[in-house]
Amino acid sequence: MDAKSNVSETLSAMLRNWNQMAKSDLDEAEADADRFQDSFYVFITAVRAWFDGLKEKPADLDAALALPLIDEIVQQLPVQLYLPFETELDLMVEGVERQMDEKYD
Repeated sequence: MDAKSNVSETLSAMLRNWNQMAKSDLDEAEADADRFQDSFYVFITAVRAWFDGLKEKPADLDAALALPLIDEIVQQLPVQLYLPFETELDLMVEGVERQMDEKYD
C-alpha cells in the first residue's frame, strides 16, 4: 500500500473511532477513548510517513496546510481534532519527532 492510501485508510479508521467514542455509553467510554487515541497516533504515523516521502518539504505550517492531501484531511476532521492535527503537522514541518511515550502523556 502506498503512503497516500495508508493515510486515507488510517484517517477513515480514526474517524470511525472518533464517532464511536462520541456516542459511547459510560460502560464503553474508556475503551472507546483508548481505541480512538491509539488510532489517532496510527493516523499521525501514516501522515508522517507520507510527509517524510515528499521530495520538496513545505517551508512552514501554512505551506503544509496548503498541500492537497493535508487540505483533504482537514476538510474531514471534526473541529475538535483540528488543533491536535495541526500541532502534529507543525512538528513534522519542524522535523521534530515525538517519542511514543510523549504521545500518551
